[in-house]
Amino acid sequence: MSSFLPASAESLDLAVEAKDPSESISILYQVLDDPSSSPDALRMKEQAITNLTEHLREQNRAEDLHSLLTQLRPFFSLIPKAKTAKIVRGIIDTVAKIPGTSDLQITLCKEMMQWTRAEKRTFLRQRVEARLAALLMESKDYSEALTLLSGLVKEVRRLDDKLLLVDIDLLESKLHFSLRNLPKAKAALTAARTAANAIYVPPAQQGAIDLQSGILHAEEKDYKTAYSYFFEAFESFNALDDPKAVFSLKYMLLCKIMVSQADDVAGIISSKAGVQYLGPDLDAMKAIADAHSKRSLKLFEIALRDYKAQLEEDPIVHRHLSSLYDSLMEQNLWRLIEPYARVEIAHIAELIKLPVDHVEQKLSQMILDKKFVGTLDQGAGCLVIFDDPKTDAIYPATLETIFNIGKVVDSLYVRSAKIVA
Repeated sequence: MSSFLPASAESLDLAVEAKDPSESISILYQVLDDPSSSPDALRMKEQAITNLTEHLREQNRAEDLHSLLTQLRPFFSLIPKAKTAKIVRGIIDTVAKIPGTSDLQITLCKEMMQWTRAEKRTFLRQRVEARLAALLMESKDYSEALTLLSGLVKEVRRLDDKLLLVDIDLLESKLHFSLRNLPKAKAALTAARTAANAIYVPPAQQGAIDLQSGILHAEEKDYKTAYSYFFEAFESFNALDDPKAVFSLKYMLLCKIMVSQADDVAGIISSKAGVQYLGPDLDAMKAIADAHSKRSLKLFEIALRDYKAQLEEDPIVHRHLSSLYDSLMEQNLWRLIEPYARVEIAHIAELIKLPVDHVEQKLSQMILDKKFVGTLDQGAGCLVIFDDPKTDAIYPATLETIFNIGKVVDSLYVRSAKIVA
């Protein structure tokens, strides 16, 4: 049996004074081995757990944190359930701060779910399940996350735990958005807002609701409303020094670009709020704003290449920039082909500095979308542009007259039917 140290303030001081982190960790483990269960000893052990958790995080010892959670189960039976929930969630949050531990976090949550079911700790189980659903969504296991959330939503609504319900509804909205089911994403967000209106919502949670609202409005091309929501989210996260503040600011800049106000981007970045978040994310948006202002596809592509992680790998930014790129390309193509009645596709591709097949595909799409009237002569490798046929005003006027006569005849028929009857 391993030796132990008494769970006292002196033992904790000994751990603090240790020169080597591994020595501090060893002392704290020995404090946890103390069999005493007096109120003072339990309080000292709680402090030891907090200190040990922090030391293990600094050493990136995720597996040891996993083992610690299993090792503490007998201790959890000696302390109140609320304190148990706080310690468990604290350790899971600490593991999340160690890079590359997504699979371990999922394993940890599944093990704790089984334990909480066996111990009938409903309050803790529901929160661990919500955390597991979020992790499954991040790992793109959408079906399992949705199954887990569906059961959890019904259970929490029955218990009327509003704070947890806000979290779950918000998570459900994000999940449906990831699955491209916008009506359900909006319905879940509305449910989250309704639950949030009935209680005090912490600023971080309110910021998350505003951020999701902005994302959904941007998806519907309502960029002005989206901007206001992103601004609210930015204010909440900025006050808390939350890393999500930079994403809110990034999406604010995206909205400005999408409504053709790219000139405002530099001003926002150089403002007092923007300066403290200077970095690759804001540099990426500035490069896109510059390309948009100059209507330059080349600058646009350079920005996408240089800031791939910030633009291409952010699904929200990527989706909107794809549509912006298409729009910019159409404008450039239309400007180039406008003076011609017949022009070689290779010449247009050379002017716009894009591959011929890429330009050909885009021109055919523009013709199908009726952006202009023309045809592709692929044999000759040319684009033939037709003059817009002028619609003779007599035809719609004639149709309207016939339509009105029809209404008069129908009315007379109804009246005659009543007279005969």
